Amino acid sequence: MENKKKYYLYDLLILLLVVAASAYPLYMGIKVRGVMARDGAVPVEEYPKYIIPYTPIAVAVIIGTLLFPLIQKLSKKLDLLWAAVIGTAVFFAAERYLETKVLVQTVVEVPLEGWQMALCYIPPKEYETRTWEAVDVLLGGYSPAFKLHFYLISVVIIVALLNSIYGFAKIIRTGENKRRKALAMQTFTALAFLGMCIWACFTSFYRTGEITVSPLSSVLMAVFFALLGVTMGIFAGSLTLGKKRFLSVAVPTVTAVVATVAMYIGEMILLSGNLYRFGEGFFFEPLGVLVLAPIDIVIVIAAGAITGIICLILNRKKL
Repeated sequence: MENKKKYYLYDLLILLLVVAASAYPLYMGIKVRGVMARDGAVPVEEYPKYIIPYTPIAVAVIIGTLLFPLIQKLSKKLDLLWAAVIGTAVFFAAERYLETKVLVQTVVEVPLEGWQMALCYIPPKEYETRTWEAVDVLLGGYSPAFKLHFYLISVVIIVALLNSIYGFAKIIRTGENKRRKALAMQTFTALAFLGMCIWACFTSFYRTGEITVSPLSSVLMAVFFALLGVTMGIFAGSLTLGKKRFLSVAVPTVTAVVATVAMYIGEMILLSGNLYRFGEGFFFEPLGVLVLAPIDIVIVIAAGAITGIICLILNRKKL
């Protein structure tokens, strides 16, 4: 009975916390919907920066949190799988709505600092006459596939946060603590990654429109890519905790590597077959026909290695 009271108290508190943390993304969505209802379209100056993808992310996490008592009651073993599926489905439904139903009054001229955000809402045909030459090498031709990296980032945030929320709820309900450290690590990586995403929204990590970025940008982007992989790897590791070494260490490590590579693919699509370069010289140049440079391969390996070490530590008493 005591655990049940704690469980429902946790349910209420975590829901309030998630809603409070989502206040601004929700406000952005409500504001845009109100302007649409009033005017039929949203002036570009009133379109909140990065409403895509953060409002859909917020809605997905809120719905997933709201439903977790029901989901955990109906499915004790596959609750996280259902949460991930439902959360991801809600995200793509909300994302689809914002992409197709919200009309933005735009102009062809787009300032350098807004070009990536502009791709989220400017109709493809308007790119045929674009005039912002400073970013032509980065933009290339318009392709909706550029959003692959936005989608990947969004799904990583959603499943990692729901993993933490559902995992700690199950600990409270059952009293089983074996996943506590893994979930604490998942919470840390998820919040750190979310923080870096928000930082990137306001600064784009200090890029200036050139393919070769500054040392500061290079470091921040490298950490961002690796952290995405580690966050997804820890997600897999929290599910395979206590299993045989292959499952508990190798699977999370491979997951981290695959997620990081997928992020690179998303960036390559965004930049029309190019990648940002973190410096000059052999270590930073593409390897022949391979778009990746040695530094990029090091980042991918680092994501897997960090994940593997963390999972070894989490499983050392169980292997």
